[in-house]
Amino acid sequence: MHFTIDGTVAQSARLTLAEGETVWASRGSIIAYAAGLKWDLRVPGGLAGALKRSLSGEGISLTYIEATRAGQFVTLGANAPGHIEEWDLVSSGPVLTTRGAFLAAWGSGINITATMARRPGAALFGGAGLVLQRIEGRGTVLIHGRGDLAKSELAHREVLRVSTGNLAACSDAVDYDVEPVGSVRKTLFSKEGLFMTRLTGPGTVLLQTLKSAKAGSEAS
Repeated sequence: MHFTIDGTVAQSARLTLAEGETVWASRGSIIAYAAGLKWDLRVPGGLAGALKRSLSGEGISLTYIEATRAGQFVTLGANAPGHIEEWDLVSSGPVLTTRGAFLAAWGSGINITATMARRPGAALFGGAGLVLQRIEGRGTVLIHGRGDLAKSELAHREVLRVSTGNLAACSDAVDYDVEPVGSVRKTLFSKEGLFMTRLTGPGTVLLQTLKSAKAGSEAS
């Protein structure tokens, strides 16, 4: 698989597939594709994962793309201003993506599941939702962040506090919880909402500089 990331304000990814290669993509992400590709909607993990996926905000199914001959391309985009980051599952390990951040994944043994947030507070008030997408295997994931993407590498037990809605993705090993903003004055006038997301390492964190539309409206 060869790919390029193009654009500045609203980036897209152009993937060139060899015959028989496949890729998972988020629904509605196809911008254009060559005649030698076919695609369909499939549910990762079958019916067992359908219920959890329905709670993740990503829909039950994903787009499954396959090349029927060599040198075929597909262009994918997130239908929103933002940037795309490559995540190497071999070197960085499994990744958790928040609502709207997953764009595509391919490689050997790719497994895409919906996983419950580990802590009830994070699920209800962290801005990412009750269910996150977990991608593992030996391959590549493309992650879309609204606005620009900022990467942080957290050491063991290192803590990073993030405004609600600004988390795009993180390593599966990162602990994810929430804590109150603080004083009544901060809560009422800071426009940060009631809670901040607290991330504890070790692992990689990808932040998006623009909040998701839902989180932004809740904070205003």
